[in-house]
Amino acid sequence: NYAQAASNKSATLRELGRYEEALACAEQALVMSASLAEAWTNKGVILKSLKRYNEAITHYDQALTLNPDDHVAWTNKGVALHELQRYEEAIACYDKTLILKLDYAEGWGNKGATLHKLKRYDEAITHFDQALTLKPDYHEVWTNKGATLHDLKRYDQAIACYDKALSFNPRYYEAWSNKGITLHELRLYDDVISCYDQALMIKSDYAEGWGNKGATLHELKRFEEAIYCYDKAVNLKPDIDWFLGSLLHLKSRICAWTNIQEEIKNLIEKVQESKKVIQPFALMSLSDDPALHKKSAEINVNFRFLFNPSLGPILKHSKKEKIRIAYFSADFRSHAVALLTAQLYEIHDRSRFEIFAFSLLKSPHGDEMNARLRNSFDHFLDVEDISDKEIAQIARDLQIDIAVDLAGHTQHARTGIFAYRAAPIQVNWLGYPGTMGADYMDYIIADKTLIPPQAEQFYSEKVVYLPDTYMVDDSKRIPSSRLFSRQEFGLPENTFIFCCFNNDYKFNAKVLDSWSRILLAVEDSVLWISENNQSFKANITTEFEQRGISPSRIIFAQRVDSMADHLARYGLAGLFLDTYPYNAHTTTIDALKAGVPVLTLIGQSFPSRVAASLLNAIGLPELVTTTQKEYETLAIQLASDPNQLLAIKNKLADNRLSAPLFNTPLFAKNLEAAYLKMYERYQADLEPEHLVIE
Repeated sequence: NYAQAASNKSATLRELGRYEEALACAEQALVMSASLAEAWTNKGVILKSLKRYNEAITHYDQALTLNPDDHVAWTNKGVALHELQRYEEAIACYDKTLILKLDYAEGWGNKGATLHKLKRYDEAITHFDQALTLKPDYHEVWTNKGATLHDLKRYDQAIACYDKALSFNPRYYEAWSNKGITLHELRLYDDVISCYDQALMIKSDYAEGWGNKGATLHELKRFEEAIYCYDKAVNLKPDIDWFLGSLLHLKSRICAWTNIQEEIKNLIEKVQESKKVIQPFALMSLSDDPALHKKSAEINVNFRFLFNPSLGPILKHSKKEKIRIAYFSADFRSHAVALLTAQLYEIHDRSRFEIFAFSLLKSPHGDEMNARLRNSFDHFLDVEDISDKEIAQIARDLQIDIAVDLAGHTQHARTGIFAYRAAPIQVNWLGYPGTMGADYMDYIIADKTLIPPQAEQFYSEKVVYLPDTYMVDDSKRIPSSRLFSRQEFGLPENTFIFCCFNNDYKFNAKVLDSWSRILLAVEDSVLWISENNQSFKANITTEFEQRGISPSRIIFAQRVDSMADHLARYGLAGLFLDTYPYNAHTTTIDALKAGVPVLTLIGQSFPSRVAASLLNAIGLPELVTTTQKEYETLAIQLASDPNQLLAIKNKLADNRLSAPLFNTPLFAKNLEAAYLKMYERYQADLEPEHLVIE
């Protein structure tokens, strides 16, 4: 039978990865015998290998028309539907498979993989176990079971599954890579890198392996090596998920700007096409487009954190005497979010509110801020080792009324908790400067400067407008009484000191162009900036030199352990120069608190409007500029006119005592008024709506 022979040859070529030749043979078989079901299935498998999933499904359907009892064709159709994220349809196919052949291990294993995607983890494990009972050496299923246990935070069990997979197939590179991912969560970084190296030894063109290794090196601050790995991943697989964004974010962190504008342009086009290329937070320093920020957040949520109804609707409880507020954060430790919010938790009105902390990350032993926060809340729950679903269930069991996400799309965030609906009212505030892009987040807390009414369209949440600013601060956090000399920090005498203690990724070529023009115009001046990292330090010095600025005029500030001393040393600076499009946020608060004026350029997006919000709240709107030219002119003017600068400093000194920015009790009152309005709407069965707190 020639048709059968052509079909068999096609299957052999497919096994060898020679897909185009395999496709030609499969088509030849079908020309000879259009009624050969096996040839339709075979061609479908080839099309699936070429990622032409819709065409593959058409071919499987044709095979099933000819032979409805072909359990392999039903399974293959399920796999193609799975790849198209049509998970419920995929499960229906696997169910058909298992009706036809109950002892078909592949059917159980593939259905388990799809249940995993739907976050139906317990069912997934049951299906994997059934597959393994039928086929104990099924290494792919051991690996998939490990991935499910990983998502349930059962890391030791996950590792045992990967080891089992590798005992059956030591060359199964995906098991090595998955084991690395789980060890990364346990922060066993040396072991992690060994696992990725094993995977890459077996398959040197394994793009995901290179990307994952890059992520661990990134975490270890081995930036140059991480960039090499990310670069490798992107070159091997240009359409790989997320790693192009990781690469550009890391290049920003070390000021490696060669061709970066072209690369950012390419990345933005991919975001506009709904490609999974960058995490939302990483995009914020690369673009000032709030529509793009929203799109990026939606892509992330739609891929990783879709609303999950498996806990059912939240039962409505009768109105309580005290509203239960739960703050969710990985940063209840010495971190900017905790530094800003610590006093707020202490002074919340306990006659009207009961305050809970859900701590998503264990703090280092002896962390003083963590110890303080444990005493600040009515209830402090450590939930790092618990799955998203279980945490959401705990919040429901505690009858939390308002769940406040302080993490957003930042490192260690647990958006999945909110996807299960942890509380009837879910709020995005402070930790992430933008929209979550998720329909299950009800409100975002902001102010009129941050989100002007015409920009509300760029936020999936309803905007709650606080009267002064969205940002709180701890009034107990003040500069120490130490009087530092310039000499102690390597700052020259008789010069004007510009400063900027922002994070590395907020610097870019445009900012340096601007600052260089300012430094060239103000001859006796230096710029005092954070050291950030060694590569940053070397590269930014070179960048300034290329703009005509001597390295002696760039002074690097090393980290000081005491926050009070850090605030005190600010006093040596004359003017803080802000970055754009990602402003100074906590660092603006720090500078103003230390009596140093902050000059900002306001943009369109949330992160580019924060400094303006804070300056308005302390009564210094004259330091908010709207164009690059205006920003540079004012910087030069203030540095060159001591009287004008002194007048601003005196105004700042007066306003620090009276303006709302540093009035923590007033902020707490405004935030609580917002919580009360949200709760009243919910109790009245009204949908979330934008709220204005007077």
